[in-house]
Amino acid sequence: MNLHNLKPNPGAKHRKKRLGCGESSGLGKTSGRGHKGQKSRSGGGVRPGFEGGQMPLARRLPKRGFSNLQFRDTVAIVNVSQLEQYFDADAEVNEQTLREVGLVKGQCDKVKVLGQGDITKAMKVTVDLASASAKEKIEKAGGSLEL
Repeated sequence: MNLHNLKPNPGAKHRKKRLGCGESSGLGKTSGRGHKGQKSRSGGGVRPGFEGGQMPLARRLPKRGFSNLQFRDTVAIVNVSQLEQYFDADAEVNEQTLREVGLVKGQCDKVKVLGQGDITKAMKVTVDLASASAKEKIEKAGGSLEL
């Protein structure tokens, strides 16, 4: 088998359905939409979840309880291996410097350092949260971790 004789599987490629190209094409006149009715009109059809006027499922089911999702904190995660890769020895690492190198993006409430990988450079890390293994590795490398 070579590049010049590669082919898609039979039936994997379909020609584009060209609508309104004369009656003999099989998709002329009404273009496969039938006659009249809501689904035959342009922009016609019903919204997602509409059940033809029947009480929709989302309104039939009971609403119970409370969800804390809207109040949760979003936590940006950084591993010690990434600190090793992006920062020099004796660097000051905080949320601002992490954003500058691109390790923390978007909106987040807290930054957490996890202990995946190894670290050999001593650096001063100031974050909101850290795992026990990350703290141990940073201090073992001669750095300091401030929460």
